[in-house]
Amino acid sequence: MSRSELCTEAEITTLVYSFYDKVRADPLIGPVFNDAIHDWDTHLTIMVRFWSSVLIGSGTYSGAPMPKHVALPGLDADMFVRWLQLFHDTTETLPNRLFAERAEEAAHRIARSLWFGYQMNNNPDSMPKDLHNG
Repeated sequence: MSRSELCTEAEITTLVYSFYDKVRADPLIGPVFNDAIHDWDTHLTIMVRFWSSVLIGSGTYSGAPMPKHVALPGLDADMFVRWLQLFHDTTETLPNRLFAERAEEAAHRIARSLWFGYQMNNNPDSMPKDLHNG
């Protein structure tokens, strides 16, 4: 199966919108996202392009997520872990199980990368900790 056969754009859109509904309502990470994102419609459109590029190689996303994330104040490992929990809760509801598994794998790589980048940028004199180590 090629990457483009993994899922449809509609499935990615469902994942993104369902996931961010959970994020926006979450007491731990919702305030961080709601403070940082002023135009949710635009953000969700960008996130669909991002996940489409990650999962099926659509090439519709161009951007650099790291600088935006490292600039956010006061993030901690629990927030990244919560993001992953909400993502997992969302993928659990998807009928296309291969798509759900691939999305989950990508989410773990992305969260880990952003957490390491965040730590290295904001605490350059400390060794970064992995997510499961707090």
